[in-house]
Amino acid sequence: QVHLVESRGGLVQPGGSLRLSCAASGSIFSIYIMGWYRQAPGNQRELVADISNLGTTHYADSVKGRFTISRDDAANTVYLQMNSLEPEDTAVYYCNARNLITPTRDNYWGQGTQVTVSS
Repeated sequence: QVHLVESRGGLVQPGGSLRLSCAASGSIFSIYIMGWYRQAPGNQRELVADISNLGTTHYADSVKGRFTISRDDAANTVYLQMNSLEPEDTAVYYCNARNLITPTRDNYWGQGTQVTVSS
């Protein structure tokens, strides 16, 4: 079982930057896909970015060119670097780890952290 702990979010002005981190209490093996999701009030939880064991990344269209996801398996940590933040990025951000082979059984979530983009 994987336990995920996210760093604090925060209040950022439009155009600013913020880096989120997610540390796992257990080892994240190469078969796990790491990702970041977010949920704004009244909206569904949506995928922001994910990264495979091979380093392949995927981004939501709304964050392409602004956000970067990375992982450090030795440190059991995944990061989300957010640049050029917009008010529309305001949401609770959740770290996710899912097993490539058993994604329904082994699918873990962080506690969620609030990111607010406002002047």
